[in-house]
Amino acid sequence: MNALVALCHFCELHGPRTLFCTEAVHPPSPSPPQPGLAFLGDMDREGDREGEGLTMRANSSATQRADMCEGCRSLPASHPGFVSMDTETGIRYLSHQHPRQPQLFSVVRQACVRSLSCEVCPGREGPIFFGDEQHGFVFSHTFFIKDSLARGFQRWYSIVMVAMDRIYLINSWPFLLRHLKLTIQSLQSTALKVFDSEQGVCPQRAVRMNSAFSPAVFPHQRSGNAARSLPSLTQHPNLWASLHASFSWLLKACGSRLTEKLLEGAPTEDTLVLIERQTGRGLFCPTFLRNRSSSSRPSWTKFRSLRHLRQVLGCADFRQLAWHVLMGNQVIWRGLDHGLIQSAFNVLKALLPVGCVRVVAYSSHYEEAYRCNFLGLSPDVQIPAHVTSSEFTVLVDVLNVEQGGVCDDNILSLYHFNISSANTQPTDKGPTLLNKIEVALANENLSVDVVSHCLLCLKEEWMNKVKVLFKFSKVDGRGREDTQKVLALLGATGPGEEDNVRLLKFWMTGLSKTYKSHLMTAVRGGERTPSQ
Repeated sequence: MNALVALCHFCELHGPRTLFCTEAVHPPSPSPPQPGLAFLGDMDREGDREGEGLTMRANSSATQRADMCEGCRSLPASHPGFVSMDTETGIRYLSHQHPRQPQLFSVVRQACVRSLSCEVCPGREGPIFFGDEQHGFVFSHTFFIKDSLARGFQRWYSIVMVAMDRIYLINSWPFLLRHLKLTIQSLQSTALKVFDSEQGVCPQRAVRMNSAFSPAVFPHQRSGNAARSLPSLTQHPNLWASLHASFSWLLKACGSRLTEKLLEGAPTEDTLVLIERQTGRGLFCPTFLRNRSSSSRPSWTKFRSLRHLRQVLGCADFRQLAWHVLMGNQVIWRGLDHGLIQSAFNVLKALLPVGCVRVVAYSSHYEEAYRCNFLGLSPDVQIPAHVTSSEFTVLVDVLNVEQGGVCDDNILSLYHFNISSANTQPTDKGPTLLNKIEVALANENLSVDVVSHCLLCLKEEWMNKVKVLFKFSKVDGRGREDTQKVLALLGATGPGEEDNVRLLKFWMTGLSKTYKSHLMTAVRGGERTPSQ
């Protein structure tokens, strides 16, 4: 994040002043060494390398001519300043009283004046946001530090972060507010202890009430007390080094907590469902692993892809199994090797949208179909009779094969797969999506990666059909005749029409809540528009 952090102070004699400033200097070419953030202290260890020492060269003459007191000065012009290097990215964080470049000096100066005079939040203490495209945008947090010698027994400070990216700065508001409050509270609590100690020795309120007031002598009385530095108010000998470390970390953390990603087009339904699951908005159906068998098999006894699964099961059995998956029926695998069953589910669920997948990977008892459409069971689990006789269930029994001491890397040399279902409906006609998937799997000229991308495109094509059907039938409430016309336009009629419609209705259950809510909101808004 290209930003700059500064501590500002309202001096009673000289007005708003910049006390301390930390900026990030990016390397000319990326050459990251060891990861980590190395604190190098002052520049004496680095020297004035490459002419980038913090000696305020850009504004040294202006600073020397300015009338500065102890209260509005942090480091003298001869001080080399502080530097920390992020060895992971090569970025250096440099601190001194003023920025190195004259342009930045002007920007920070304006932000300082506005934060302590023009832009004031209710109560004077707290965060505020202001700025423009020309001079940058500013997140400012004003606060008071107790001082027994100041007017009103307190002095006015602010911490400002200046950046040209308005959206980035606004999105970082909660993060900045939380961590700047910690720095401010530390300064205030330390200064309060010093204030209480000084008041215990010499209560200034009583002294002022008993002293004679004269406008003529007032400037002379205050000339020695108006300028107290922040280190003297806090009795912190290494205050500036501590602030440098704090500001450097803030710039690094704020720059790395938000990243930009390039997305091609609108997010897919799978992306929306995954986001909803991560944020807790959608129904999260995790994969459960229960009562794992102690049996262990080599890592190659796994299904590597849909093509591999089709080769092992055979074309007919694979089509029957894939048909049940696409129709939303419960697919049960029962066997001893839970790793093999898990790998089967991993490749089979690629046939469905993410919102339609509900997996219980390995269980010691039967789980109902409403809870999962992929279920793995240990071989001794008895499946209820109403399930085995249901046409909406397919069972794959994984049976161990006696090897006779022969070790082979072929799954068929270890297992036999028995696929059974009470469904008598032929699966050779449709759905259309399954026919296209089998054509891609059967084409040996296509690599596994190409087939995977082809499957993604086919799923997205049919998910778009699902969205149109949902909008037409569920949101608009059209009748059967109109719905049939839409199905014809979508290419879902003809051979395998019954399977196509069943697939579309099942996939409709996997639509994200975000999409459904968007459609309903748009419809309600459209209904209100004519009457307004």
